[in-house]
Amino acid sequence: MSKLDNVQDRALELIGEIGDGIRKAVPGRAMQWVETGAAIGAIRTGGKVASKFVRRNPVLAGAAIAGAGLLWLAARHRAKRAEQGPIDGTATRIDAKPRPRSKASMHKAAASNSDS
Repeated sequence: MSKLDNVQDRALELIGEIGDGIRKAVPGRAMQWVETGAAIGAIRTGGKVASKFVRRNPVLAGAAIAGAGLLWLAARHRAKRAEQGPIDGTATRIDAKPRPRSKASMHKAAASNSDS
């Protein structure tokens, strides 16, 4: 292992220990507020990135929105179909009948048999 790998491993261990220490030191309710703040920050950052993307690529954004709408519609139809349950009905068995052979097909069959 190189010295760089050792330094990176040690840094990750320290970060983990610091995180554990913060979790133990902060009361449960305060930790909930920290998690909520992190979630709100992530949503704001995602919104900024999305708005930049839409400004730069309006056609792709429109296609993505249309695709998401189609996926939602398909999922909705599938869920409605699943709610209805199986369709009750009756079935009758139809036996296959041999097809009458025409004279032309009989001549072809006879010709192929005589050739071999």
